Amino acid sequence: MFGIVRPCTHRLGERFKAEWMAHLCGLCLALRGDHGQFARIVTNYDGLLVSVLTEAQSGPAPGTRRTAGPCPLRGMRTAPVANGEGARLAAAVSLVLASAKVRDHVADGDGLLARAPIAAAARKVARGWDRAGARTGASLGFDTAVLVDAVDRQAGIETLAGAGTPVLVVTEPTETATAAAFAHTAQLAGRPGNAPALAEAGRYFGRLAHLLDAVEDQAADASAGAWNPLTATGTSLAEARRLCDDALRGIRLALREVEFADAGLAHRLLVHELRTSVDRAFGTSGCGHAPTASAGQGGGPYGAGPYASSPYASTPHGSGNPYGGSPYGGSPYAPDAPHAPGGPGMPPPPMGPGGGGGGGRPPHKPRRGLLAGCAVALGLFCTCQLCCTEHEGPWSREKKDPWCDSCDCGNCNCNCDCGCGDCCCCPCDGC
Repeated sequence: MFGIVRPCTHRLGERFKAEWMAHLCGLCLALRGDHGQFARIVTNYDGLLVSVLTEAQSGPAPGTRRTAGPCPLRGMRTAPVANGEGARLAAAVSLVLASAKVRDHVADGDGLLARAPIAAAARKVARGWDRAGARTGASLGFDTAVLVDAVDRQAGIETLAGAGTPVLVVTEPTETATAAAFAHTAQLAGRPGNAPALAEAGRYFGRLAHLLDAVEDQAADASAGAWNPLTATGTSLAEARRLCDDALRGIRLALREVEFADAGLAHRLLVHELRTSVDRAFGTSGCGHAPTASAGQGGGPYGAGPYASSPYASTPHGSGNPYGGSPYGGSPYAPDAPHAPGGPGMPPPPMGPGGGGGGGRPPHKPRRGLLAGCAVALGLFCTCQLCCTEHEGPWSREKKDPWCDSCDCGNCNCNCDCGCGDCCCCPCDGC
């Protein structure tokens, strides 16, 4: 998967997680249905925005969802997926832009593509994707020539760009391509009046996609001697961040001009999640689900020591303990205290010391043996469940997050300035 909008499912909440997965799976299945199994490798997080915008304008309608069969990436579960013109347009756009990415890697001689036979095969695949995307686009009234033209102009612009060239000259082809794709969703949804505002949002989104890709790749490009727009034009990271923040504001303002039937997911992705993507690219955000090094020198939530920077680090009760200097001090829940579990002030736990009838721990699953665990691990790996869905550890049998789940959600500090009123699409209670 690739793309700049990679939302953490913890942040999306159940409603938006289900909708987002429906569009992602719908894009994947539209690629398979129109272009064969191999085309599914171009499924990407940004392409599904075309499907999301189409449905956000037209609203739910009969036939916009269908039930897909079991898939390893969903833990072998069925699910409702997006179905219709929005998903097919997203597939066409994804094919053409993936073709551009392949040709760009071939031109740069990246990795195995530096070898002539492999580069020739990659170019052939890219040409096939161009033709396939054009066929699907034509059936939807969308001329993919504007995308292909933008891709073709990109190489020439990069050749001429140098120190002092405004970086926005380099991002223009990407902006033009995404503006055309976003604007066409208005035609598919039957709301042609939305096209100018969506084109503006698409232009800013293309700028963000190009700049964030450049920021994330700059160090690797420098070490490999590859061309990078920021390095080539002498654009500083501070200037790149300013341009990204300006693009975020432009998208937010453009979306206010769009008439939506249900703006929830589109707003969530293009306003809130895009801001998180910018923070992630510039290294100004972290995950709130696990302690990180930035939380303290020792990696814990309060710094190097067990109470460093804790609200109880220097309390009047001493020793960082709110109940006194001893390990338990005057705590009413200390062992043998009146309110300790099993103490004189508390009723006995139900069904014995373990509290099996109420508050006890669920029974612990026994660990699997070596051979049984290896068999389970092989099955999880071959069905992609290790990478893509929550699963049970092969040996420990504990719940594990997918390897590819790059959770970066921080504590929710919305500070909504997006004009969404009551923060309709933010999972927190208010701003």
